[in-house]
Amino acid sequence: MRTVAFSVWFINRQAYDWDRFIAMKDRRGWNHRRFALVSLIAITFLLILPASSTAFSQTERDAFQRSIVDSRQQLNPGFKKVKRKKTNYIIVHTSELGLKTTLRVVSKGKHFRNGRRTHGGHTHYVIARNGRTYRIMDKQYVADHAGLSMWNGETDLSKISIGIELVGYHYAPISDKQYRSVGMLIDILQGAYNLDDRAVLTHSQVAYGTPNPWFRRDHRGRKRCAKNFIRAKAGLGSNWSYDPDVHAGRLMADPQLSDVFYSQAITDSQPDEANIISKLNTAWVIAGEDYDSRTTVYQFPDGNLYTGVQIAETIGWDRIPAKTVVLLNQESKVELLRDDGPIKTISDGITAWSLAGRSYNHDTTIYFLPSGRIKPGSTISDWDDLPIKTRMIIGYKGPYPLRKDYSAFRIAGSSYKDRQTLYYLPSNKLLGGNEIKDFSRIQSGTLVFLPATL
Repeated sequence: MRTVAFSVWFINRQAYDWDRFIAMKDRRGWNHRRFALVSLIAITFLLILPASSTAFSQTERDAFQRSIVDSRQQLNPGFKKVKRKKTNYIIVHTSELGLKTTLRVVSKGKHFRNGRRTHGGHTHYVIARNGRTYRIMDKQYVADHAGLSMWNGETDLSKISIGIELVGYHYAPISDKQYRSVGMLIDILQGAYNLDDRAVLTHSQVAYGTPNPWFRRDHRGRKRCAKNFIRAKAGLGSNWSYDPDVHAGRLMADPQLSDVFYSQAITDSQPDEANIISKLNTAWVIAGEDYDSRTTVYQFPDGNLYTGVQIAETIGWDRIPAKTVVLLNQESKVELLRDDGPIKTISDGITAWSLAGRSYNHDTTIYFLPSGRIKPGSTISDWDDLPIKTRMIIGYKGPYPLRKDYSAFRIAGSSYKDRQTLYYLPSNKLLGGNEIKDFSRIQSGTLVFLPATL
């Protein structure tokens, strides 16, 4: 596993002088070609064989296992524990939520407006963006994490696999600390269940869906979960070069996922366009089976909000405008997504990344923390660490402090009364220019923020 790269280097090094090496014969006529070939195979086998057990030292393993946060007591008492009869796979997920909501959902379950609910037990482990790992339930039990799934002809993979949730989104990069923790955890689980690297898969690889407007029969692509998972960063080596169920004709292929997982091109798997609708980045590509869900929210460029159900019933999937933002797993928080103009608010279910995408750490994305501190995005290392009720503006420059000799008009020109020109008052209120009735009474020290395009 982890020593495959070294093995490849060794083989290449041996091959460097191969022609000269195989031509050698000693005085007694011994054929060194046969000796070299046998030696090369033996040494390479020895290098690869113990890979899964030598990736991390025992000290590292012990320290990691001691650091796991035990959250088993939070598991919904309504969840029925059933011991798994066999373990064939490890399935990696992205939670599509921030840490706090992820921990609640996987332990307690999901609640929907139509009254339907689940009873939790949706994974075995959760790994936060800072690398901290949480044990949600004992690994011996079946977790309800894979849903409608199939791999190599086997179905209902929840019953034969372990689930690991990485906090974050399938269209956002996984953090380096998460990769280290998930690599360590996978290494430990592989040793416990005698699994090789090909047994480690992502939810998007194994989930499948029934016919819908995009596919005429059963197909891959029901989930986009962890399609951004880069195996090499977790220390994983060999992988499937094709989808066995598509190859056997059991499922239709999803073109995008096929390109992500089975293309011969080696890329860093940076998702394109994040959660923004474009010509190629459709509702299906972003949301998978949740494209028409009540918990999937579409924020149009004009600020109007629609759930997946509303799009299906009143607008139509071919009429979603470009640059629409797609927000997953919003459950009952649609009211928190009302159009506040340029001012966005981070809540329990809405992170900086879900609102700003890759711009979350840009200088032109500015955060107003509940404490009163102001931080440009370039100083933010992890969007999941930001406290709820943090306000943010995207695509702005500033601040420009108001003074007696430096008026709002002098700073913003004729746009000083516009909704897009923002004023941060000493009282920590953040207002648009259209909300200020009397500029002659605005306090000195008020900070002005202007759209970066001005």
